[in-house]
Amino acid sequence: MQTLGGILTQALHLALMLVLAPLVPGLVRWLKARMQGRRGASPLQPLRDMRKLLRKRPVLAENASAVSEVAPYVAVVATLVALAQVPSFSHGMLLAPLGDLLLVAGLLALARVALALAGLDVGTQFGGMGAAREMSFAAFAEPTLLVAVLTFAILAGTTNLDAVAATFRDGQLGLRVSLALAGLSLLAVALAENARMPVDSPGTHLELTMVHEAMLLESSGRHLALWEFQAALKLELWLALLAAMFLPFGAAPGGAGPLAWALGLLAWLVKMAGLMLALAVFENAIAKMRVFRVPEFLGAALLLALLAAALLFVSTGLA
Repeated sequence: MQTLGGILTQALHLALMLVLAPLVPGLVRWLKARMQGRRGASPLQPLRDMRKLLRKRPVLAENASAVSEVAPYVAVVATLVALAQVPSFSHGMLLAPLGDLLLVAGLLALARVALALAGLDVGTQFGGMGAAREMSFAAFAEPTLLVAVLTFAILAGTTNLDAVAATFRDGQLGLRVSLALAGLSLLAVALAENARMPVDSPGTHLELTMVHEAMLLESSGRHLALWEFQAALKLELWLALLAAMFLPFGAAPGGAGPLAWALGLLAWLVKMAGLMLALAVFENAIAKMRVFRVPEFLGAALLLALLAAALLFVSTGLA
């Protein structure tokens, strides 16, 4: 019976992620517009754009290789597999034993490499510039994420997402400075990974300042739709990850019934809405930094993560 419940919750989780993914960036844009006194586009606009692009055949450059055709599918599959391991409304899903923070980090790195290779494949200047910036930022973002995972592993005794969330939910750790520092570093990585302010402007079309969009200038048709869908999935993944780790309340425990699932779904939607509202408020209150300042921003996040791990080691040694 517990196995059947894990299968059902996993299927419902995947369906929920696929349906809500295009709405997440649309809702953030709509909230930002309303805060600025504008009407703003409908939250369904990203879904309409993807549907329109999916009907179009991609146009490839003459010197494009199979990388340009395969990369968007690899990125979408890798991000979706990572998202399937992040708990939402219920714990104890089918893939819960595999839901490891290190595996999620590796799948996100695979999607990043696919995007960079797609930008480099055609050989345009802007694509190469965007890929170079993406990988240079990754040199700071990936160690920061891994050190933050180390901090969570020391606190919870494991890197399994379900176990970490359960430890935080039960309040076994109390208030810790190291946990707050690791959380701040993780927030900085989330902003950089999703091309959000102040690292990048998600709505920019200035080739000299943008990072992620520069690698998509040669994409069109259904390939561009897949890249847009992958970006929406990644933003949803990071919000769900932050909700699962730092707002673990309300989720249905493993082996629970449909009533607990419904309550967990309601709690998860409230948490996601709160995180999207917080993101919109933050982006309206801060300006984009110069692209050459991004390594300093991520370097500061890495220092915070290292400080969090060092504080844990010192406190453990004194104990």
